[in-house]
Amino acid sequence: MIRQSAWAQSLTSDQMARVEQDMVERHVPAGATVCRKGEPVEFWIGTIEGLLKMSSVSPEGKPITFTGVLDGAWFGEGSLLKPGPRQYDVVALRDSHLALMPRATFHWLLDSSIGFNRFVMTLLNERLGMFISLVEYDRMLDTDARLARCLAALYNPHLNPGISLSLKISQEEIGLLAAASRQRVNGALRKLEEAGLLRLEYGGITVLDLDGLRTFTG
Repeated sequence: MIRQSAWAQSLTSDQMARVEQDMVERHVPAGATVCRKGEPVEFWIGTIEGLLKMSSVSPEGKPITFTGVLDGAWFGEGSLLKPGPRQYDVVALRDSHLALMPRATFHWLLDSSIGFNRFVMTLLNERLGMFISLVEYDRMLDTDARLARCLAALYNPHLNPGISLSLKISQEEIGLLAAASRQRVNGALRKLEEAGLLRLEYGGITVLDLDGLRTFTG
């Protein structure tokens, strides 16, 4: 998974050797916390296999889900670039296998690899765009449209590079990502299917119109 990551393509053999030596593996069961808001930030984290939810709680006590993290995705670069504790929670929605790059290795790559720097800059830019969109649709759209945008947000090739239009994901997992009940998710998915945007399948969905999902307003 590490060697197939886009950021690894520009590393020298010596840089790759250090990365592989320093990397830590972790298995996290479904429902367990990967990292918690307020904790020190010690690793850049990649998902070898699994599904994670990145979320927080507003000052008013409202839960806010930022995004889902799928196979091949890396996160936490912003937290490693600034001082202070982590500002969000990450929970495993299914059994997950993770790769953890220590803080020292992450900053060493920033100092020694132009390609790695460019990759991190791209991730930060993509996350900024995602968070701006999140604020917009959370305030302005109904549940059906928010769920459509939540699904569409998963299909960012920089943030979730391994995702396929045919996605193995349960309605329960979608509900956890979209902060909606399973019954509400079922109704919203059927509405999106009727609109020709996706097809419901056993154990997942197939997206038929990604641009339509991104612009769906109900």
